[in-house]
Amino acid sequence: MFKRRTPEAPANPPQVVKPGGKGRPTPKRRDAEKRRRQPITAPSTGKEAHKRRRAQLAEERAKAREGMAKGDEKHLLKRDKGPVRRLARNYVDSRRTVGSYLMYAMFVIVLLSMLPIPAARLLVLFAPPVLLLVVFGEGLLLSRGIKKLAAERYPGEDAKGVGMYAAMRAMQIRRLRIPNPQVRIGETDKI
Repeated sequence: MFKRRTPEAPANPPQVVKPGGKGRPTPKRRDAEKRRRQPITAPSTGKEAHKRRRAQLAEERAKAREGMAKGDEKHLLKRDKGPVRRLARNYVDSRRTVGSYLMYAMFVIVLLSMLPIPAARLLVLFAPPVLLLVVFGEGLLLSRGIKKLAAERYPGEDAKGVGMYAAMRAMQIRRLRIPNPQVRIGETDKI
């Protein structure tokens, strides 16, 4: 009365392989866990844990510094990210600026101030303000030029602060700029 009335199952049922299936049976849990287990390498003391953590952080900082120097977008600071900022960097890096030589000039002025020659002392008196005015004027021109170029090339992008960014980069010594310059001086075709 409560008996099944289905026919007997065949001795060898056909294997049905689903398309995209893995083609092997699922491993038992204990076997999967055994393969996944690794020996614990936890530090035995707090001092050793601190040492490992410092080494790991130093490695991460080195990678970030290297990526930042190359101009890799994911490692850049927020102030350096975006196509407008990249354009500003290339715009400044493709030119020789008085601002990039300002530190060298100030060093020479300090050396000249040590000389007992009256003409050198007079030069030391008037040279710094003149240099600063020239650098300030150059910064204004760079700022205006990059804002205009950014508005042409990237009309939808936010160009807020890009002029000051370009002016500040122009005052840095070329070798010390971060991210490193991606264009040579005079390469205006890559801007």
